[in-house]
Amino acid sequence: MADQQTAPLTDEERAELEALRAEKAAREQAEQARRERAELEALRAEQRAAEAPAPEQPAAVPAERTRRTDDRPPVVDPDNLTFGQRMVMTPDTTDEDGIPAMPPAQKIIIAIGLLCALGGGVWIALTNAGIL
Repeated sequence: MADQQTAPLTDEERAELEALRAEKAAREQAEQARRERAELEALRAEQRAAEAPAPEQPAAVPAERTRRTDDRPPVVDPDNLTFGQRMVMTPDTTDEDGIPAMPPAQKIIIAIGLLCALGGGVWIALTNAGIL
């Protein structure tokens, strides 16, 4: 097996190698030409878009159709929060350093992540010790 790797190529192998190299070069040239055509088309489209006249802006919307968001009732009723709102909203209290408290859902996610990391560490330690 080692003799086959160190022996020089035969004429047939050399001809096959040259044919494969030529085929590879032709594929690379075709790919390069395809990329250049795509770039040319993109640049042409960009140029056409720049040359096209900008569409006229629609007339201003009448005042009666405009609705202000201040007129709507609040989506969250602070006196009657649902379970989901209580889980994801930050409490109004702040710590002694002025940082707002974390929402309960964030605390739960952090605790689950720490438990998974601890469980993975125990698993690795027990597996390396040969117990599992």
